Amino acid sequence: MSKVKSFSGGMHPEYDGKSLTNSCGIIEAPLLEKYLVPLMENAGKPPRLCVAKGDKIKKYQLIAEADGFVSAHLHAPTSGVVVQIREVPGPMGTPVTAVEIEADGYDHGEAPFAPWEEWHSKTPQELLGRIRDTGIVGMGGAAFPSHVKLSVPPDKKVDTLIVNGAECEPYLTADHRLMAEYPQKVVTGALIMGQILNVSRIFIGIEENKPDAIAALGNAAAGTAVQIQVLKVRYPQGAEKQLIYAVTGRRVPTGGLPFDAGCVVQNAGSAAAVSDGVLLGIPLVERVVTVSGEAVKNPGNFKLRIGTPVIEAVKLAGGVTEEPGKLILGGPMMGFAQRSFDVPVAKNTSGILLLPGRTALNFSSSPCIRCARCVEVCPMKLTPCLLCAAIEGNRLDLAQKGHVMDCLECGACAYVCPSRRPLVQQFRRAKNELRKKK
Repeated sequence: MSKVKSFSGGMHPEYDGKSLTNSCGIIEAPLLEKYLVPLMENAGKPPRLCVAKGDKIKKYQLIAEADGFVSAHLHAPTSGVVVQIREVPGPMGTPVTAVEIEADGYDHGEAPFAPWEEWHSKTPQELLGRIRDTGIVGMGGAAFPSHVKLSVPPDKKVDTLIVNGAECEPYLTADHRLMAEYPQKVVTGALIMGQILNVSRIFIGIEENKPDAIAALGNAAAGTAVQIQVLKVRYPQGAEKQLIYAVTGRRVPTGGLPFDAGCVVQNAGSAAAVSDGVLLGIPLVERVVTVSGEAVKNPGNFKLRIGTPVIEAVKLAGGVTEEPGKLILGGPMMGFAQRSFDVPVAKNTSGILLLPGRTALNFSSSPCIRCARCVEVCPMKLTPCLLCAAIEGNRLDLAQKGHVMDCLECGACAYVCPSRRPLVQQFRRAKNELRKKK
């Protein structure tokens, strides 16, 4: 285990909320009567529906088939009947199509793929095909299909795999508990992906505020090619470019991707899912989710099936102690506020956060005072204050020259801004408009 590393820039809030759940063991949720499985659970093209109203289905059955290379299979979280295909509230604020499954209570279903305990003898293409077949995506938030990330273009040379266990977002501890309680799955998944990529180095990057997980991973990785890299507690340590720089000292070029720096990054949850998919032959139908916030009665980490309505997850945590002021899927920095408790859990739902009204404050922004705090904390070395001024003046050309497309949307600049400028919202709008023009 080498010395603690980090990146330049970033920040860490005075209170990160992790103490609410960082010692809470993973609780497996009981079987529900109904699941609302969203079709769109991956970056890229939505999968193609392959079940209809009235169909009887088994657990692990394919219910939507990947439609193209950048797409991901979707499987049933339990056995039952497809009640209907309907629209439900989506995590981005717009309705999404979902498969409503009425559970039969038996939870019947066998692993659809043969267990590969001797996975070392499999070819990279066989392992890559299994990852595609089991519908694994990036579980840290982006939901990019894992088989696509692991398919490096032939003209690119990759020598390093980094498993992202930083979990730098406040309040979230799902990856922490996963690494502490199932370290062998994370390490095995890392080794499998390392074999696919044929890399010479495999790292698990983890912040130093998770000593139990660091110890567990160290024991599980002993005698293997996996190295545990301890990282300084600093947000956004888990962002791909910052993680790559902290672990390897390499920089991803502007407009580039991790493999341009000889690296591939995968989330710790995705690594565990790869282990299950290859060793056990089961697809991704459940994940660990942190249900937390000062408005939650019993905050904790729960293993939830895909399609679990948020309201049911909150009930598992004992309900609320007061009227929530804000419901967020993900963390408070990069997560998205929700208008409904009916939004379902997806493959990339890392957290369900309920903040009380006294902390979820509404505020008005005021003019920039040129304090440069946003410049100091920007992990991409941008000038957020000037970018925001350019966008507000409809000078997208200046924003593009200022590398607004490199913005991570991490929210560090908005967090430290004394004028409460809507920086991230402006950058997000500018990036969308520039993409449309392109």
